[in-house]
Amino acid sequence: MASSASSAAATPAEPPRRARDRILSSKLYFDVPGSKAPVVYSPAYDISFLGIEKLHPFDSSKWGRICRFLTKEGHLEKNRVVEPLEASKDDLLVVHSESYLNSLKSSLKVASIVEVPPVALIPNWLVQQKLLYPFRKQVGGSILSAKLALERGWAINVGGGFHHCSAEEGGGFCAYADISLCIQFAFVRLNVSRVMIIDLDAHQGNGHEKDFANDGRVYTLDMYNAGIYPFDHVAKRYIDQKVELASGTKTDDYLDQLDKAFKASKSRFQPQLIVYNAGTDILDGDPLGRLKISPEGVVIRDEKVFRFAKDQNIPLLMLTSGGYMKSSARVIADSIINLSNKNLIELGNQLG
Repeated sequence: MASSASSAAATPAEPPRRARDRILSSKLYFDVPGSKAPVVYSPAYDISFLGIEKLHPFDSSKWGRICRFLTKEGHLEKNRVVEPLEASKDDLLVVHSESYLNSLKSSLKVASIVEVPPVALIPNWLVQQKLLYPFRKQVGGSILSAKLALERGWAINVGGGFHHCSAEEGGGFCAYADISLCIQFAFVRLNVSRVMIIDLDAHQGNGHEKDFANDGRVYTLDMYNAGIYPFDHVAKRYIDQKVELASGTKTDDYLDQLDKAFKASKSRFQPQLIVYNAGTDILDGDPLGRLKISPEGVVIRDEKVFRFAKDQNIPLLMLTSGGYMKSSARVIADSIINLSNKNLIELGNQLG
């Protein structure tokens, strides 16, 4: 995605009063009983759009398949999953401009963001219902996950992680800036003032990087393949800790570089909340990520991130982000099962 310097405006250090009022009046934060697990998902996340969704390599039924693996195999009871609300226009205006949101009323604009040209030919009301509504539900899930993470120590939104979208610009299948929104809500509602983004999707997280360009409250660790989209050199300037990988990087090298990055970050920033963007497009064979990480490597990666947070007693929320192979859902489910087996998360009943 070619980004101009003008789109790199920083999110202000303190949201303007209007944004703050919107956050305070939002319905996206609600009380979740202890009988529920801090796992957020809605069947509305999954995109089924006249078969057109198959024209993009993203597996748009991935989110539901992850939850089905977990529930059918007895790791998580279906009635313990938390269903989020849809992010409203007022919620989205906390970060996005009115003009950007209005631009999504053009099917042509949405088609360019999701990289599926035929979407341009579809009436916008249908695009809103079949494509943007699922995204808005996932945004609601990301925002709620921060609250759950502070309450429970961890949370997983089985969706979200739209890290290419910034306040003024969507792209790369990302129409709304859920990471930026989630953090802005946390600043206002959760008494949080230091947030670390650990972005381990194969692609650079240029959206949130631009949104928090000069905001010292947010520290970004981004480890990505430098030889693939988005090539956003403006956003690169705002990464606090950058680990650039070459195409073809293998599992052992990848995990070694991650260990070194974590060791370095501990002395640089002490967060009160970690937002973990856990893309599985690092998997060997992924057509877009072009890295060679084994399924076991992804499981170990996630375990390292959760352990990094737990060892420092930092609440963590995980977003599933990119992953362009059918096998991604199985790998994510296996990783969540491993986190539970290692007592890094607790999928059982929290009452007692």
